[in-house]
Amino acid sequence: MKPGGDNGPHVFVDDLEHPELRDEDGHHLTRSLRLRPGDTFTASDGAGSWRVCRLGSGPRGDAEADGELVYVEAPHPKLTIGFALIKGGRPELVVQKLTELGVDAIVPFTAEHSVVRWDADRGVRHVERLRRVAREAAMQSRQVRIPEIGEVAEFADLAAGPGAVRADITGNPTSLDHPTVLIGPEGGWSEAERHQLGAIRISSSVLRSETAAIGAAALLTALRDEVISAG
Repeated sequence: MKPGGDNGPHVFVDDLEHPELRDEDGHHLTRSLRLRPGDTFTASDGAGSWRVCRLGSGPRGDAEADGELVYVEAPHPKLTIGFALIKGGRPELVVQKLTELGVDAIVPFTAEHSVVRWDADRGVRHVERLRRVAREAAMQSRQVRIPEIGEVAEFADLAAGPGAVRADITGNPTSLDHPTVLIGPEGGWSEAERHQLGAIRISSSVLRSETAAIGAAALLTALRDEVISAG
């Protein structure tokens, strides 16, 4: 059972036995959402466990454990979306929406035709930002797990992983037999990348990179949750 909305908003804490709110989360609950001491909310450790808590009366909006500790088994298979680096704030949009949909791991990567490339320092800053976006999106969508946001990878490294495929309009139908889907850059896949890895089809249209990532995530999570059936 996952945390429902009947118990108030949802946050992440480091320790569910002795929950302590981050300053920004306490501010959000007390200032933005106007919770008062004694009001309930749900808290998760980001690794599958959650419980109902109550807002304390401390100056920072301390939390008090109130409900039974619940553990939610990790879904199977693990779903991973890799996306070639894209411009502007679109990586944040991709991470936000994939988190809301329930993807387990998200990895930005560099492909041969990538227009955008991050140097080492910029890459560290961007990945830290993406991890913050994932945490916020997981709270908003009441997830009990925060997706893994990987460091910037190379296409070849991701392609070597088990079950990895490219998203391509000429590919085979989407299947959970291939739970790792790589979304190509705005410049398209190179011939070498096409020959290195097979492909699945997520649409009958040519999609923008961020749309393709979201579409692949929606299809995979719907298959895994049995919202739709294969074939």
